Amino acid sequence: MWMGACTSSIGTWMQLVAQAWLVYRLSDSAVYLGLDTFCGQIPIFLFSLFGGVYADRKSRRNILIASQFVQMACAFTLTVLVATGVVQVWHILCLSFIVGTAQSFGGPAYSALVPNLVGEEDLQNAIALNSIQFNVARVLGPVLGGFALDRLGADWCFGLNGISFIAVIASLLAIHVRYAPPKTALSVMASMKEGLVAVRTRAGMMGLIALAFWITLLSYPLTTFLPVFAKDIFRGNSMTFTMMLATYGAGSVAGALIVASSRNQKGTAKSSLVVMVLLGVLITAFALSRNLFFSIFVLFGAGIALIIVFAVNSSLVQIYAADALRGRVISVYNVAFRGGMPIGSLICGFLIKQTSAPVIIAANGVLLCFFAAYYLFIEKKVARL
Repeated sequence: MWMGACTSSIGTWMQLVAQAWLVYRLSDSAVYLGLDTFCGQIPIFLFSLFGGVYADRKSRRNILIASQFVQMACAFTLTVLVATGVVQVWHILCLSFIVGTAQSFGGPAYSALVPNLVGEEDLQNAIALNSIQFNVARVLGPVLGGFALDRLGADWCFGLNGISFIAVIASLLAIHVRYAPPKTALSVMASMKEGLVAVRTRAGMMGLIALAFWITLLSYPLTTFLPVFAKDIFRGNSMTFTMMLATYGAGSVAGALIVASSRNQKGTAKSSLVVMVLLGVLITAFALSRNLFFSIFVLFGAGIALIIVFAVNSSLVQIYAADALRGRVISVYNVAFRGGMPIGSLICGFLIKQTSAPVIIAANGVLLCFFAAYYLFIEKKVARL
């Protein structure tokens, strides 16, 4: 499953590089960059709670397979649109929304499936290893995507992504899952309410979910608007953007290795909040920097900090969720985690149009430090986990 997911993730990052550059080239607008991210992420915000209910009621593996087929079809559709020269920005936005809808059901199923494949004592390490495959892909994908974009064209990036889904589908067909969905007479809405009650009554869980929203709201725009920094601030080209994205991903791999090698799960929430402060500082430093080499160095550090925070917080949510409720609890977490992405990207896109990318991204870093300090020193339930 790890190998299949890694192969598919490489294809996905190849597409993301080409798609971001294509949207910016077609529109010449940061607003459309933010809007594309919004269209891809808002379905996860809207539909993940339903996805969580079905992840607890149906075969998690089958839900994932269906999700992969939908995403593969979208990649091949975009390939045809670009290859025939008829692609427009609205085509890309619509396909991003469909992919996001598929992910809103596949995401809770995938996250809930991981604890069924490993024991609880290995869960944090498994989540970190999953982060490694994602971020290995985030290093290799942009490099391969940038090369393919420069030498072959965007349609090749999209087509290769479509082919990469075959690997993850094959791996899902090959694995054996211990989870058997329990029979329930509850309606979909009643099951959803049961998950929300579980989140509300577990000490510290609401804080983790609120943090997931604020972290992605404030940190994800850094990735979304890297094309703006590459093109407008550093006067670079698609390879400059690729180098920045790959460096950020390399830092994330290093951060995931740090988490995966750790056997101590006590006090991890407090450590995560301290690292979150560091992340805010690094984001602000990147936004204010005008030296490309220093900015790349800072991006590497930000990648390390970001993945440590994400992996630790995600493992805490999964550890404290009962297996029968895990899909629903994770779906609530995903709503916050993935909901912050489109909202942050859309807001920042419009604010950047009024001011500039460095000002807005620097402000995001300062706010990130503020929220981390709040949960460290004032609202301490999360820090005690």
